[in-house]
Amino acid sequence: MATEPVPIFTSVIDAHPIPAIATREAARFDALVSEFTQRFGHKPAYIARAPGRVNIIGEHIDYALFGVFPAAVEQDVLIACARRPDDLVLDGGERGHVHAQNLQPKYTPQTFAPMLRDAAITQNTEQSASSHVRLHQWHLDIDPRQLRWESYVKAGYYGVLERFFTPSGSAALESEPVNTDILVTGTIPAGSGLSSSAAMVVASTLAFLAVNDKLDIATPDAPTRRITKGELVSMAVENEKRVGVNSGGMDQAASVTALPSTALYISFYPVFHAEPVPLPIRRTARKAVWVCANSLVQSEKVLGAKTRYNLRVVETLVAARILARVLGLSALLASGDSKFTLREVLAAYVGSGEAKGAPAPALTPEQLSAGLERMLDEVERLRPARLAAREAGADAAQADAAGEELGLTYDEMVRFSGLDAAAFHATYLSWVEVEATRFQIYKRTKHVFSEALRVLRFRAADADALPESTLHDLGALMSASQASCSALFECSCPELDALTALALRSGAYGSRLTGAGWGGCTVSLVAEDEAEAFIARLVAGYPPYAGLGDEARREAVFATVPSNGAFVFKLG
Repeated sequence: MATEPVPIFTSVIDAHPIPAIATREAARFDALVSEFTQRFGHKPAYIARAPGRVNIIGEHIDYALFGVFPAAVEQDVLIACARRPDDLVLDGGERGHVHAQNLQPKYTPQTFAPMLRDAAITQNTEQSASSHVRLHQWHLDIDPRQLRWESYVKAGYYGVLERFFTPSGSAALESEPVNTDILVTGTIPAGSGLSSSAAMVVASTLAFLAVNDKLDIATPDAPTRRITKGELVSMAVENEKRVGVNSGGMDQAASVTALPSTALYISFYPVFHAEPVPLPIRRTARKAVWVCANSLVQSEKVLGAKTRYNLRVVETLVAARILARVLGLSALLASGDSKFTLREVLAAYVGSGEAKGAPAPALTPEQLSAGLERMLDEVERLRPARLAAREAGADAAQADAAGEELGLTYDEMVRFSGLDAAAFHATYLSWVEVEATRFQIYKRTKHVFSEALRVLRFRAADADALPESTLHDLGALMSASQASCSALFECSCPELDALTALALRSGAYGSRLTGAGWGGCTVSLVAEDEAEAFIARLVAGYPPYAGLGDEARREAVFATVPSNGAFVFKLG
């Protein structure tokens, strides 16, 4: 799937093959085109579309390079865009000037233009030990400390500028980015855990590729070819980092590569790989659906990054180094102060011969499951008392202490990593801001390995006709995931805990948070013939829903089907 070209459609029924959905989306497209024309005085040339996603299972393990199991949802971001006509000047004449508006009135119109700045670098050459080279780099004002809607638009734009318009050695450009008008709308609630931020970045990346005629590119191997889904995922992942989120790639991959009526098994090691997996929920003795329920606690990755999302990234990376030392994986440790992930630790531990970027050999799902079961035993060696006993040369197996503090201080973490303080900071903290008094290496690692195993067990469910007991098994995996997210990864919150517990009491087979956590949505597996009654019980039993109107409640709790992935719609 990663090698397939990004689709370009010219008819709504091709973009949305289900007639009822096509009729609804055609009306949305027409309304967006009409509004764009009224605001900018000319018609849009394209509509870029990127869906949100629901992560069925596999939370906070993508940046450890373990596989995840998401599906795209119907809710999406649409961006209508066009090159501004030369005779229509809205603002200054800067190259690549953008006038961006949003249909949501709370998001004010924005105008911005990229600037080329000089950047001096030192380059080693054969002729000289070092020489100074002048490069020209694009600059867009993106402040990751402030959550502004246009930052996601700028992030997508930045990646297009960097890939297609950055000169070297001279400020002269072979071609220049065009002046662009864009109008944004969407149906993904912000901060809901359905990945509105990734959808915004994917859609804006696509919009700027389309309006600058960069969807089809020339390569040494092909005079012209379409940008692939895998390339778009890579661009979007890097682009979202510019707003301060070190994403693992699951959100972008789901938004880009999804197919209707299927989930995706997305793996990242040794190479990015996405495959459609038919869900058994439509073929069991009793059909089931997914119900998403918004906790109404807004979860913004950027605002809480230092103490939440980015901190977890750092904890899992440091955990990989400490575990590699405990297991004596000298080949990994020989890389000095470079970072490696828990997935790479597992590969070295089982002797798979895998290497990042190399397509083969790769562990089969069965081999990976067996390796994860072994690693879950080894994780116990990361308990602080055992780490301290190992360092002191004592019997680490007997070092558990009742009620011991499971977190490490910063100094302890540095010491157990085997790096000196300067090398540790350069490797793990120089590129990201985090705040913590205790670093939960043991708990985070146990969650990552156990969650990765749950994903594989979920994926292994046979998609053919199955008894209803299969739904109970899948639901149990989802509920175990929620328990781990709450107790070990600590990415839940009281509202999510209450909402998932209510879902189970209301008849769900299983329920868990979805998305980064700390707010946002839950996803529950529910019998299709019970969906309406289930939703009514959630609405009645979750106090924050009491003050919502009918339309707001429908947006807060809804059943969903797997949706098509990102595409560009070319207007005639």
